[in-house]
Amino acid sequence: MDETEFWEIVDSTREAAEGDPEEHADLLVERLLQLDPDSVLDFARHFESRYSRAYTWELWGAAWVLLDGASDDAFDYFRCWLIGQGREVFEGGVHEPDRLAELLGEFDEEIDGDGEDLGYAADEAYEQLTGVVAPDLGIPQQAAEPEGTPVDFEDESLLVDRYPRLWRRFREVE
Repeated sequence: MDETEFWEIVDSTREAAEGDPEEHADLLVERLLQLDPDSVLDFARHFESRYSRAYTWELWGAAWVLLDGASDDAFDYFRCWLIGQGREVFEGGVHEPDRLAELLGEFDEEIDGDGEDLGYAADEAYEQLTGVVAPDLGIPQQAAEPEGTPVDFEDESLLVDRYPRLWRRFREVE
């Protein structure tokens, strides 16, 4: 499976789910069940490599602004959700997190930003197809700490300065 096919699967299942993250995960599992086990593992490798690449302080700060706070787990689920938003949103957000203000449509912090189930879709599909747990993917593990310079999430003025577009769009409305 190449990168284009990976993103096509992500996009088609997201569109069919009409933006509902839980429905997206269910549809993704259904779609992956149509593939052979090796292709499911290829999908998992694509997903995991993007998940690890998104492990940056800068993106965590953007998630903090969008979600009005983001624990370790919430940031993990946010990265899964971000992958689920498709290539343009994912790449734009990883490259320049404040740009998410323009890349995202409507955002409801009660529903959006949590793609935990998307992160398990390939594992679930592989297990259903084979009856066994997915093997090690053979890709480097995520770093112990996010890449980049740590961000003091409790410093509101720093967040306003670092994420001016996100702050204006998602926080000043309160």
